[in-house]
Amino acid sequence: MIAKSINMGSSLIAAVALVVMLVPALTSAQPAGAQGENFIYLAQPGDTLGGVSQRFTEATSNWRVLQTLNNVPEPTELQIGKAIHIPFSMIPEDPSQARVLHVQGTVTLAGRPLSIGDSVDETGVITSGDNSYATLQLEDGSTLSIPADSSISFERLQVFRGARLTDSIMHVQDGALEAQVAPEKAGVGRFEVRTPVTITGVRGTDLRVRADPEGSHTEVLEGRAALAASGQGQANLRAGQGAVTDASGTLKAVRSLLPAPELSAPERGPSGWGLQFPAVPGAASYLVHVADDINGTRVYSSQTFSQPDVTFHAPEAGSFYVLVRATDADGLSGPDAAQPFLGQSVLSWGDGQPVMSGFGLPIMLNDY
Repeated sequence: MIAKSINMGSSLIAAVALVVMLVPALTSAQPAGAQGENFIYLAQPGDTLGGVSQRFTEATSNWRVLQTLNNVPEPTELQIGKAIHIPFSMIPEDPSQARVLHVQGTVTLAGRPLSIGDSVDETGVITSGDNSYATLQLEDGSTLSIPADSSISFERLQVFRGARLTDSIMHVQDGALEAQVAPEKAGVGRFEVRTPVTITGVRGTDLRVRADPEGSHTEVLEGRAALAASGQGQANLRAGQGAVTDASGTLKAVRSLLPAPELSAPERGPSGWGLQFPAVPGAASYLVHVADDINGTRVYSSQTFSQPDVTFHAPEAGSFYVLVRATDADGLSGPDAAQPFLGQSVLSWGDGQPVMSGFGLPIMLNDY
């Protein structure tokens, strides 16, 4: 799997040049991601080429290179919002690591079980088993959620030495990756998610990417992303849009995602918790997650239902959320709708303390 991801062929490597980051409004001048092998910085009031060069390349003298590359007539007077291209080869970087925030089930790194608190670098493939999930956090606070039956690797996991912006390239070899990028809106140096047939570059986005033998699916929930297919096609995706790419690397469709289902409060029944809700027009199925946070970054279980009548369980006592998303016939999923519910009941003593089993675990009660 590693060889497949790294040796993707000249067509996919050429597609990197097609990844054009979307330029935000001038009022939000800041790091704007990457275009090919260049970092893009949007000039702010008072910026000079010398200052920009010192901040990102740690050498004021590099201003001459940037002046030529960016066709800047006056290096001390930069137009506010002007996109300054800075080659990544000029930017000193330090190795970085991702920290494991959540693990459910069997998740391994290069065959070794992952645990909460572990650090992940550029070596090895992260693999999640059946009904197994993990969440990683990058240095800038970006979170990467890995669903069940997925294989993910880092081709690059670095940070700019001076500005501490992330420079990350991830490969979804199989399965999926859900990312909340640059949550503090500080921008990124580079954030790319690659599959065998696509490259998706983002600046600050809630993004999902899935890969399977039939191709790739990309879904943008917030922000914007640029997608380049290895065979034919590219797209600038806005919030609420998704794209389907087939196994040959041809971009087949760009369309609006389905809306979130309209959920009422879950009801407890004899076989656990349940939800019935109005069908979402165009939905072919519904993906149901159970997590202990409303954003769904710490998932404990996942099921797919063909009808808007679903059942689910909590893994233990406590407070949880059920998250439901509608999926269309091409496999594109919309945003989650969430509702809170309580976990399993615990047998308690008169003072409210849980009764523990001989294994040191609380004794759970059946609903009925």
